[in-house]
Amino acid sequence: VLLCALALALSAGVDFYLYRRKILHLESLRGQAALLLDQLPEPRSPKEEAYHALLLELDQDRRTAVSHAGARQRETIDYYTMWVHQIKTPISAMRLILQEDETDRGRELGAELFRVERYVELVLSYLRLGGGGTDHLIREYPLENILRQAARKYAPLFIRGKVSLDLQETDLRVLTDEKWLQLVVEQVLSNAVKYAPGGRVPIHTEGENLLIEDNGTGIAPEDLPRIFERGFTGCNGRIDKRATGIGLYLCRQICGQLGHTIHAASEPGRGTIITIGLARPYLEVE
Repeated sequence: VLLCALALALSAGVDFYLYRRKILHLESLRGQAALLLDQLPEPRSPKEEAYHALLLELDQDRRTAVSHAGARQRETIDYYTMWVHQIKTPISAMRLILQEDETDRGRELGAELFRVERYVELVLSYLRLGGGGTDHLIREYPLENILRQAARKYAPLFIRGKVSLDLQETDLRVLTDEKWLQLVVEQVLSNAVKYAPGGRVPIHTEGENLLIEDNGTGIAPEDLPRIFERGFTGCNGRIDKRATGIGLYLCRQICGQLGHTIHAASEPGRGTIITIGLARPYLEVE
């Protein structure tokens, strides 16, 4: 009886050791980005073989689904990229035609065409960010040049909306991508013109922060934490049916890629302050 009990205890100890080692191995494989099935322990029973075969089938289905989804995404990006480039031709033609029309109607149509151009640019920027393909050129730029280019581009909308732009001088130089940072500034200016007609938009710096203010309608407190989410429009978006909830989302994504930060502070009826942090990120030399 003692010999049988000893043999049973040794057998149970060996089985527990092998079982425990298998469990630890499986736990070490959890959370990996790419789990290869050949890393799994070898099945030691018909039941484990059945589970292993089922995992192989599920993994093959997953790979097929991922491949098809990636192909559909690439086709969608290619199609809309082609559409954006094609739509620019009639927009340019309409712009040339409207340049000869100096009437109030022509100026109104020109302002609406400018909005169409801006939406097309947002679509292209959204596709570039979503597709993982960007053309960042990180250099040191004078911030004032970027701000003046954005203000000059949106000057017609400021004039039409009777919005006063107060651009204060700054000698701040920022490590960024000029084109993408200007897109962020343009989007913030676009929101200021939209929600502060007849108001005032001061632009100034505090240290390495860029502040763009307006005295417009402001943002509801319950909407403020979500304004940078994709597709979120909030109370103001329900009033302005043209709001898409994409502009500020793109600003957050672009700032994240450039190493900048963007925050908003607002009070209903008193306006909004958008703060863009332009502090230089710490870079390590490889």
